[in-house]
Amino acid sequence: MIKISHVTRTYQEANGRQVRALQDVSLNLEAGSMTAITGPSGCGKSTLLHLLGALDQPDAGEITVNGIALQHATESQRTRYRRETVGIVFQFFHLLPGMTLLENVALPLILGGSGQAVATVRAVELISLAGLREKANRLPHEVSGGELQRAAVARALVHRPRLLLADEPTGNLDSANATRVLDLFHNIHQEGLATIIMVTHSREIAAQMPNHLEMADGALQSMAQGMAY
Repeated sequence: MIKISHVTRTYQEANGRQVRALQDVSLNLEAGSMTAITGPSGCGKSTLLHLLGALDQPDAGEITVNGIALQHATESQRTRYRRETVGIVFQFFHLLPGMTLLENVALPLILGGSGQAVATVRAVELISLAGLREKANRLPHEVSGGELQRAAVARALVHRPRLLLADEPTGNLDSANATRVLDLFHNIHQEGLATIIMVTHSREIAAQMPNHLEMADGALQSMAQGMAY
């Protein structure tokens, strides 16, 4: 499903200093796997996620996801990849405040050309999976942070992506809501709906994931079952 080979990514700061975010990273992940990535701030976790989401490109190396070589893809191919293959969940929910949870979840399908009826049926499926059926017609300000994040996960899954990327999805939640969001990710994994990669600062959360990858200074430090260099 995912093959990363000798990937390097360097940024230049405003003062001209070169910062190596990733250095010679190689990793294979199987389809349907669920992986946590931990490490200190600035270690390269989010950079790796952005590369996998085709939100950025490596300076060197190769990234292949579901047979798509991202480093060689055109911008139109990368846009299609983001639209069809990847779902992304951020630390902040980014739901539109004037739309209900159901409307927010259905919106990507509508923008992609699906009819209102088709998009609504699919959105109801995902809202139900997220345990939000009774809150489907609430506006974002009328529900809790944990419910907002579960709605954001549902929205990321609405177009049936093969890969779900989550960048600190529990970072702004209390422990009870973080547990509910993590339970949702486990349900997604058990249903085989997507390959999941989650960046988190919490070792407690990472310990509950089937696979755990640690990073430091832009490099892989260790990994658990289900992964291979």
